Amino acid sequence: MNFSDLLKTDVHQDVPLFEQIRVALIAAVRAGSLPAGTRLPTVRDLANQLGLAVNTVARAYRELETGGVVETRGRFGTFVANSDPADAAMTQAAGAFVAAARAVGLGKADALRYLDAAFGSAGSGVS
Repeated sequence: MNFSDLLKTDVHQDVPLFEQIRVALIAAVRAGSLPAGTRLPTVRDLANQLGLAVNTVARAYRELETGGVVETRGRFGTFVANSDPADAAMTQAAGAFVAAARAVGLGKADALRYLDAAFGSAGSGVS
């Protein structure tokens, strides 16, 4: 598989290159283009394919591993993890959100208004 076709990056975007790679890989996993167990290129190989610095790709891989999207199996390489990348992150975030809401005495309906407002303002938070 040629990852340069899958992972388009644009140096003119305000989004850092490592983040563009991270988001594109997550999208490919969620869309099924990169099923669980797919072996990803080495950091050096992907950097060469994309014409980017090795450290840029390495940071994207680290972020993906921290988020549970990929897993590194030592000398065998980096693979797409066996779970939806959103599951663990969103479960943890939801738990933290509920705990924060309860800590300030909010019920579900009132707490959901904050989520609706955050989504309505492009994720920038509640104004």
